[in-house]
Amino acid sequence: MSHEWAAGSAIRARARRRSDRRAEQRRPRGQVNSTALTLSLFNLYQQYVAHLRCGDTYAFLAAGFRVGIATVHRYIREAVDLLAALAPTLEQAMTTVRKKAYVILDGTVLPIDHIAAGRPYYSGKKKAHGMNVQVLADPAGRLIWASDVLPGAVHELTAARTHGIPAALAADDVKCRADKAYQGAGPAVRVPFRGKNLRGWRRRHNRDHAKIRSLGERAMATLKRWRLLRKLRCSTTRITPVVRAVVALELAT
Repeated sequence: MSHEWAAGSAIRARARRRSDRRAEQRRPRGQVNSTALTLSLFNLYQQYVAHLRCGDTYAFLAAGFRVGIATVHRYIREAVDLLAALAPTLEQAMTTVRKKAYVILDGTVLPIDHIAAGRPYYSGKKKAHGMNVQVLADPAGRLIWASDVLPGAVHELTAARTHGIPAALAADDVKCRADKAYQGAGPAVRVPFRGKNLRGWRRRHNRDHAKIRSLGERAMATLKRWRLLRKLRCSTTRITPVVRAVVALELAT
């Protein structure tokens, strides 16, 4: 009985496929199959989220969705590029920054596995290869903006100047808190006093400054909860679009 049921199911499935092909042939040129499009978009969303949030590889996703690795690569690349275009530029982010009492500036190094790339990507601070990204957060530690990435060997202050962050903050007279790495960034960027044996008001200033600045770690945690950013295995030229896509998704929620 089970064999007859299986045979009947196979016959019905072939009949449905033939019917679908005939309907496809009868459909006027240029008209899109909405059901197929919906499924494709749904699968694209699933693949993209699994890739970014969970760090799943292309091969793993291809096996899970029963498609080719090249198809997964194309889908994710297109989705990343579309979302990256929605992330705010520094000029656009300054519209939000101007409304804040102050902002927190911080930088981090996103690990990469391209150790053969050598010295330009090696961060002396993290003792590992990676890409430098600068982040602006509001007083509560919520992510406002993230920069394009630079090689991990680039110093925090140099990276901030390269992206024009100190100049943009000074132009709009926005107060900013940052760590000692940004010493000399300009009057808009306030940093703690240097030295280990500080006393009196300087010591109190550094303690209060550290409490404020620690909230900026929330923005870093927001980025790094996307597991793909914890260990990037893609080309270094694709890391900026990935970061910008993550920022666009975070700001949209």
